[in-house]
Amino acid sequence: MSAEPAATVAPAPGATGPRRGRRGARWRSPFTPYLLALPGGLWLAIFFVVPMLVMLSVSLQTGNVVDGFVQTFHFAVYPDAIRQYSDQFIRSFAYGGICTVLCVVLAYPMAYWIAFHGGRRRSTYLFLVLLPFFVSFVIRTVSWKFLLADDGVLLGNLKDIGLLPDDFRVLATSTAVIGGLTYNSFPFMLLPIYVALERMDPKLLEAADDLYAGRAAVFGRVVLPLSMPGVFAGVLLTFVPATSDYVNASILGGTSDTMIGNIIQTTFLTNADYPLASAISFILMVILLVGIFIYARVLGTRDVFEMGTR
Repeated sequence: MSAEPAATVAPAPGATGPRRGRRGARWRSPFTPYLLALPGGLWLAIFFVVPMLVMLSVSLQTGNVVDGFVQTFHFAVYPDAIRQYSDQFIRSFAYGGICTVLCVVLAYPMAYWIAFHGGRRRSTYLFLVLLPFFVSFVIRTVSWKFLLADDGVLLGNLKDIGLLPDDFRVLATSTAVIGGLTYNSFPFMLLPIYVALERMDPKLLEAADDLYAGRAAVFGRVVLPLSMPGVFAGVLLTFVPATSDYVNASILGGTSDTMIGNIIQTTFLTNADYPLASAISFILMVILLVGIFIYARVLGTRDVFEMGTR
């Protein structure tokens, strides 16, 4: 009896052959994630880590512009800077904190309305919100100065009709500085919150409604927890720039509203005291990094992102 020849099985379309298998194994190398992160890591190292190390080195030097600066590891500049400019540090963090809270209070309802009630015009509404921010940051801040001037378009007319006393003023006060910071930081809070709300599954809201949950319960148990990643990102994007800002305090504030950014600008550009300016900048950066770390630990970044992916 003759044996029947064995049937030849053709490989299925798309099957991985020996060569493709070796290629896939090469791409699944354990070094692949590090290679993908290498360009971003080099970018951060060149434009963040290296300048920070240079700034730290400059802060420990002594000398002047005429005779030059010499590395003497003068660590006493740090306690001296904190003691001399403690009021400006406190004022900057207070202004930044108030600005962040105001941005959350103002941006969250608007982002909620656009995300859930904007319909087909959501892109249009977002464009209208962002339209003023296509203008230069400085020009927008200067426009606030003209608007809030003692005899300007707004206050001048209100004084003329007797709604405000003649000695009422807003410029050169902390209110004007915080208002300018809030206005300029507003989109950095609104956009992350809107993205978190917009990607929310509507079926979750429908399920909560089917379970006879009221609007307050739906917001507190479903909407707010799922939008926390956006709030988390918005707080970081708002608080850090607002705390280190100096433009609003220079244009809208007075001598009693100086922020630490103004001190750094004056010390570096006007007084040419590079070690002191570098020390103040390094102190500000360290305080912000520690504050962000504590904020992330208290709020729990893992819990935040778990809320956003449920």
